[in-house]
Amino acid sequence: MSDFFYRAFEDRFRGSRSLILARLDVYQPFLRPLVDAFQTPRALDLGCGRGEWLEVLVNSGFDATGVDLDEGMLAACQERGLKGQLGDALSTLKGLPSESLALVSAFHLVEHVPFEVVQGLVQEALRVLMPGGLLVLETPNSENLTVGTSSFYLDPSHKRPLPSALLAFVAEHAGFYRSKVMYLQEPANLHGDSRVGLLDVLSGVSPDYALVAQKSAAPAVGAEFDAPFNAKYGLSLDTLAQRYDAQTAQLSVQLGERSGQLEKAVAQLGAQLIQVQTQLEGMLGSRSWRITAPMRWLGGAARHVRQRLAQFFKSTP
Repeated sequence: MSDFFYRAFEDRFRGSRSLILARLDVYQPFLRPLVDAFQTPRALDLGCGRGEWLEVLVNSGFDATGVDLDEGMLAACQERGLKGQLGDALSTLKGLPSESLALVSAFHLVEHVPFEVVQGLVQEALRVLMPGGLLVLETPNSENLTVGTSSFYLDPSHKRPLPSALLAFVAEHAGFYRSKVMYLQEPANLHGDSRVGLLDVLSGVSPDYALVAQKSAAPAVGAEFDAPFNAKYGLSLDTLAQRYDAQTAQLSVQLGERSGQLEKAVAQLGAQLIQVQTQLEGMLGSRSWRITAPMRWLGGAARHVRQRLAQFFKSTP
């Protein structure tokens, strides 16, 4: 790509710096225990881009450094006084001492590299992390059908989406103690028990997810991370689909109940109509109805004459 193309691309499609910083707040429950456990913990962000995550780390008390292959993106870091350097992610990790970092992160990087590089990044991250340290990998969520079939391919440098189950298995196979999939950036209106439509199932699933994996540590250290690891984040495809099915089934039951009530009301009305018809036929067939027929005719004729006379006098000047 030409110089500074990718920075211009990110500025157009990734979102404003303020928007990205707001989205990164979701990681604070994982960062605070690291700061408490390690004095000024060291962090490395792979593919640091414009440096939003580096800014969050520095403001949270980390000694954070980023690496990236795009000079235009690194210029954005340097403009803000952030430590960003030119370098390859995997080579940088391989050059670090074992157990030298508290945090290794890569935001929207793993979808840009071959799968064997992803495996190498995870394996090397485990080596360089201190006990209790964290690996954070954020990437597009292909469970969102709009992402998986369209927006993922908007970025010309994307290779292939990585399903969350695959990335979680890579971390498990490498030897991480535990991991958590965090679904991210879903529409706020889909939280709670709001009505879910078919379009929500197709496009409302969290468009991004993050894998947070932890290296084994002493129980006292690990316990500080139990709350964020046990929390639920965002909306998976299964979650939305199950809500849609449950709400559809409930609506079906309600429609069935209303249909039964309507059928009962129609049957009652039919019975009442038959009763009225029987009474009317009995009245029309009675002797008194036939005897009084001339009087009913005379009454109708008299009303007609009165109406004509009233119209005549009303129209006479």
